[in-house]
Amino acid sequence: MLNDGLLHSNPLQKTNADYLARQSKFESNVRSYPRKLPLAIAKAHGVWVTDVEGNTYLDCLAGAGTLALGHNHPAVMACLDSFLTSGLPMHTLDLTTPVKDAFCETLLSLLPDQGRDYCLQFCGPSGADAVEAALKLAKTYTGRNNIISFSGAYHGMTHGALALTGNTAPKNAIASLMPGVQFMPFPHEYRCPLGIGGEAGVEALTHYFSQFIEDVESGVSLPAAVILEAVQGEGGVNCAPVSWLRAIREVTRKHGILLILDEVQTGFGRTGKMFAFEHAEIEPDLIVMSKALGGGLPMAVLGIRREFDAWEPGNHAGTFRGNQMAMAAGLATMQVLQQQHLAAHAERRGQWLKDRLVGLQKHYPALGQVRGRGLMLGIEIVDERQPADRHGHFPMDPALAVAIQQQCFKQGLLLERGGRKGNVIRLLPPLIIDDEQCQQVIQRFDNAVAAALLQLRP
Repeated sequence: MLNDGLLHSNPLQKTNADYLARQSKFESNVRSYPRKLPLAIAKAHGVWVTDVEGNTYLDCLAGAGTLALGHNHPAVMACLDSFLTSGLPMHTLDLTTPVKDAFCETLLSLLPDQGRDYCLQFCGPSGADAVEAALKLAKTYTGRNNIISFSGAYHGMTHGALALTGNTAPKNAIASLMPGVQFMPFPHEYRCPLGIGGEAGVEALTHYFSQFIEDVESGVSLPAAVILEAVQGEGGVNCAPVSWLRAIREVTRKHGILLILDEVQTGFGRTGKMFAFEHAEIEPDLIVMSKALGGGLPMAVLGIRREFDAWEPGNHAGTFRGNQMAMAAGLATMQVLQQQHLAAHAERRGQWLKDRLVGLQKHYPALGQVRGRGLMLGIEIVDERQPADRHGHFPMDPALAVAIQQQCFKQGLLLERGGRKGNVIRLLPPLIIDDEQCQQVIQRFDNAVAAALLQLRP
């Protein structure tokens, strides 16, 4: 266990600035979070993070949704302590162990119909690798090559996953990404891609998808799979309408297209149900799972409807698919999620936060829309001084969103931005957050918005 002596092995290395300067020396330019949240973390527990200078922060980033139970949850730590003295191996490739056996049984019990029609594939430790596996399996099973993804999507940064991702910034410099990807518009309540808005916009997009698949003159061959997020995270906490999701499921099933649900960020109680697709009462063919699945340790698993398990042995492998400590931590996490009904807890706390954020809109018109499900919330930041569109929605204000994030940091509130041009403030607190901590989130956010507006619009 690290002690203060090890933590500060260099006597001059005691401030956030010291550590950040050394980080910039040691690490590549690709690092991103330290540029927005300039701290060096010394300790963390629950929803709280403490930096090397002793400052404390409410963590509404939670490892981009990885830490469903917050930092160093007692059940996870006790499980890991027990594992380390058990004599069990830490790494087994895809050989089984009692830990893996219990993990599989518990995870399958959370899938539709308690997983009776599903099997599991252990992938490399990132969600992106599970996405890659899903793509390869869909192509293997169907014999087709094309994949349909959606605007605003985020599926990872590896070549195939990046090809499916909507954000063009990381793609522009990369030639020859996976071919055969067709993007289609994803419904957006606040910024309808068709400029229609409301239920009419959803109905039009639903019709467009069905027509596109069935039109023999569409110019695109029938795809192997459709991949989507039931709530787009990096895309700005954009929730897929239930009716649209059901229609996508109906059309894909009718035409033998595999439906892949990316539940990497939404899974395991985050949206108020164990998986976000449950809000639409649909059953995917392939379910991509990671982040919270490993209890804070690297883990990615693909849930596969058994009828589509077309793999030959070894056709998708990965050295670290046998991370036993992650399985132990993930097992403990899933047990706590179930025993403490944390999905329902997330739904209640999320609705409370959402209601209070909507209340803040009366004081701050720059909070254009509050949206999301459970404890996955987004606040679209707009410039209400500019002309609104014909639906009454104002232009994006990414500069103000940046200022709000910076002021939140000064208020001791860690959070991220997302969406087009980064103009959506995102809240992803641990699912264990309590009433008092939720009140602190609102108070600190309120103070940060006021300070940001004073800074940019004095």
